[in-house]
Amino acid sequence: MAGNRERYSPELRRHLVELVRSGRRPRSLAREFEPSEQTIRNWVKQADLDDGRRGDGIRTEVRAELRRLKRDNKRLRIERKILRRAAAWFADEKNAGEDLGQGGRRDL
Repeated sequence: MAGNRERYSPELRRHLVELVRSGRRPRSLAREFEPSEQTIRNWVKQADLDDGRRGDGIRTEVRAELRRLKRDNKRLRIERKILRRAAAWFADEKNAGEDLGQGGRRDL
């Protein structure tokens, strides 16, 4: 899954989905075109979800939103970690300066 994304054009996907919906079998389409039978079945299932023909899965736009939210969440966790470290560093600097009686600054 991770390296072969968008190997087939959206137009080919739509075309094969329409052929299956018109009665062609995924097995015969797999022989005629490059995608495997299971890949074609997956495309049909996802198209059915996206079109509201099925209700037992996640629509493409919801899946994309979930990916975006996970990516944002990861970025925010990293930013929070950096800010915590920076706050701790500045707190240490302030405390060290007060210990030295220099009003918050010390020579390094």
